[in-house]
Amino acid sequence: QVQVVESGGGSVQAGGSLRLSCAASGRPFGEYAMGWFRQARGKEREFVAAFRWRGSGTFYADSVEGRFTISRDDAKNTIFLQMDSLKPEDTGVYSCAVGWPPGPTRVRTAGEYMYWGQGTQVTVVS
Repeated sequence: QVQVVESGGGSVQAGGSLRLSCAASGRPFGEYAMGWFRQARGKEREFVAAFRWRGSGTFYADSVEGRFTISRDDAKNTIFLQMDSLKPEDTGVYSCAVGWPPGPTRVRTAGEYMYWGQGTQVTVVS
């Protein structure tokens, strides 16, 4: 069993920054991925960013590339999402997830992730 716990989030003005953290306990095995998804009110959940823990690296949604940076602390099985130049459309519940996507083309697919955190609210006000 893997537990996923997020922290961070909050409310910020447009153009500001926030940092989210996600820790996975229970030590996921193999070539797993940890990623962030978000869901705005009334919209479907969408991919934000992810790591594959072995092999090639980081993945971003087009809408956040260049503004968000995902990083990791291997020793603590923790990932971070630094969010800069935030926009009102970045508002939503951000959830961290752990899964085993079979390849890079599936990293952006929520259904490939098995364990999810409770989510943390990010609100960007204009």
